Amino acid sequence: MDKVERDAVAQWMAKNVDGFRGPLTVRKFDVGQSNPTYLLRAESGAYVLRRKPPGVLLKSAHAVDREFRVQRALSDSDVPVPRMLALCEDESVLGAMFYVMEHVEGRSFLDPTLPDVSPTQRGAVINEMNRVLAAIHSVDIVAAGLADYGPEGSYYARQLGRWTKQYRASETGPLPDMDRLISWLETHLPPDDGQRTLVHGDYRIDNLLFTKDGSDIRAVLDWELSTIGHPFADLAGVLMQWQLPPGPEGRGLAGVDREALGLPTDAEFVADYCQRRGIDRIDNLGFYVAFAFFRMAAILQGVKKRALDGNASNPDKALKLGGFVPRFAELGLEAAAT
Repeated sequence: MDKVERDAVAQWMAKNVDGFRGPLTVRKFDVGQSNPTYLLRAESGAYVLRRKPPGVLLKSAHAVDREFRVQRALSDSDVPVPRMLALCEDESVLGAMFYVMEHVEGRSFLDPTLPDVSPTQRGAVINEMNRVLAAIHSVDIVAAGLADYGPEGSYYARQLGRWTKQYRASETGPLPDMDRLISWLETHLPPDDGQRTLVHGDYRIDNLLFTKDGSDIRAVLDWELSTIGHPFADLAGVLMQWQLPPGPEGRGLAGVDREALGLPTDAEFVADYCQRRGIDRIDNLGFYVAFAFFRMAAILQGVKKRALDGNASNPDKALKLGGFVPRFAELGLEAAAT
């Protein structure tokens, strides 16, 4: 963000954010591949700004106005979110729609093995992650004013169609495994069981902020993919992430001795979630995990395409993430076979 943009944001905040007092300094976060995110510091305190990226965008992508709406709706719920301060729909201010929210202090974990905490605290962190996931799916969407936040009908049929279209629009070369995965999902769609809840869409440990010295979640971040849909998509997204290799790139738990680390198995995590939501069991889990791999592959393909087009927030990282698409498609097929 250059000086002209910074000054424009400061002038806009002076008119639209209660109590704001400049001058303003800006630092771009390395995270936020989809919607560029900035830390703003001023005399009146610290803020966070999220904006749409520049360039030509895929239809319905980067909906920062939806992020703003859902987090504002959750402000008095059991789901911890930052306080929303103002939404700017006037693209002349910064060249794109953006919103400003409070800056929440906390610690984030990129690695689900949680190497810097004790085994006891590891279990508490994952248990809290489970609790908040169940809380998201227990939100009364009518009372929260979110009943129209997603269309009626089969969530998986709708999402499969949407992300297949997005994938095709950002395709950069043939990938037979992705074609096979899409075909399998199309022929194995589960019947609509009537569950219709708020879903986060990208629920994973690195989108959560925890208290500095404890295991409580202070904020759930990155609501870009949120909608009204089927809760098992979020649950499967957690399990999907854990099937990836451990370390800074995969950020998974594949091959890890979870018991020694104090981490739950997939089955234990699912059982705790079911207990919290009053569900006896989850059938057809392989489909949900396969779908999670498919959707993430489609998302990463879009990240790669933006990098190639020169519109990525962090081009080098975006190209690196795009390189994982074939592996996600392969893992999706493996999940489909379970």
